[in-house]
Amino acid sequence: MATSWPRSSAPRVLAEAGSSTGWYPVARSAEVRTTPVPVGAAGRAYVVVRLRPGAEVTALSARCPHRLVPLATATVVDGRLECPHHGWQFNAEGRCVEIPSLGPDGTPPPRADLSAPWAVEERDGWVWLAPERTPVARPPRLGGRTPAPEPVPAPPAPDGPVFGNLDPALEHAWHPVASAGELVEGGYVQVRLLGRTWTVHRRDGVLDADPPAWGVVERLGLVWIAPAEPREEPLEVPAAGDGRATAVWLAPARSTAPAGLLADAFLDVSRTGRPLRQEVPAYEVTPEPGGFSSVLEQDGRRVTLRYRAPFQLLRVEELAGGAVRTVLRLLQPEDPDSTRVHTCLLLQGAGGAAGVPADVVAAEVASQEALLAEELARQATADGAGLPLQLRDELHVRADRLGVALRRALADLAADAAVADRAADLERRASA
Repeated sequence: MATSWPRSSAPRVLAEAGSSTGWYPVARSAEVRTTPVPVGAAGRAYVVVRLRPGAEVTALSARCPHRLVPLATATVVDGRLECPHHGWQFNAEGRCVEIPSLGPDGTPPPRADLSAPWAVEERDGWVWLAPERTPVARPPRLGGRTPAPEPVPAPPAPDGPVFGNLDPALEHAWHPVASAGELVEGGYVQVRLLGRTWTVHRRDGVLDADPPAWGVVERLGLVWIAPAEPREEPLEVPAAGDGRATAVWLAPARSTAPAGLLADAFLDVSRTGRPLRQEVPAYEVTPEPGGFSSVLEQDGRRVTLRYRAPFQLLRVEELAGGAVRTVLRLLQPEDPDSTRVHTCLLLQGAGGAAGVPADVVAAEVASQEALLAEELARQATADGAGLPLQLRDELHVRADRLGVALRRALADLAADAAVADRAADLERRASA
């Protein structure tokens, strides 16, 4: 019977202790097929995969450089490794050979390539990696023994700041926490926001919160809390004031992804409303107080996207015959690993006609629920603590202009909030 070696005597040839030079057993050969397997060697994370059934094993760095998506969720397509989020494809050498949003004539930038170990070998039923050049030509013989592969290392933290669900800047913002209909006169609701439990009361028509907040208001059919003086501008939703529009709130959804990553996904024009393999034409982003907007043609429709920091997003689509679909998404950062998603669908009939047929409303609601469920399932594979704000921590292409604007808006919010906190601290010290 095969026995496991102690880690100190595992079959590994190293130039010196702590060096990454040498051979590392990472997985059984029989377990490596056309589904990527995450592995670790010398403290580095890789995926190993066969890009065709029965082919040699390929090893590549574990994350797509675009949005740092774990490539353990990738698939093999025509002998290439394809990232599931945006369809970027990589060959056996790690070279990025296709970025769908750039179109058939687009050239992937050099930073789009994945790294690969110096060598990959199969021996004695195991896959071995040599992360760097090693003087030993082949892995050692196992002699019937079973090695102890290294654990898959945690992803490296981005070099720059990461905007998570407990970022101090979020104290200075309005956050949706509950449906206004949940809060009856004389009643209360308990909600999670920014890692704390809040109790919101309605007494004699007045809203308040415990612990005390800078403000509690009712707006757009929701109850909002601002823990400290807000630094951002509210998002205007013209359709909400149109009595001819049919408004439907979807059931609130919850995600383990941080709100910043979800906002990035909802602003992603290379995915939303279009086939994954479609080119994204160039578009402009217009800065606005507290956020930005953009108007573009998508799937033959005119689409307007508006954003207000930190997590208020509006998508307005002009449909055939003058009908308009508006999707409002508002994100509630509950805890580091919990975000609640509030979604309102507003439908305006063709030519501004009042009312929308019930079957059309039902079909639109079902479609939006399916799209939301698909996106939340995709984001469940994300394992970051938040949205990286330093642009060089990820690779951006022209389709990502809205994502870049989002990162800049959140960085501005964080800077403004820090200035406000410092000023308040100085004022407290002066009055003490």
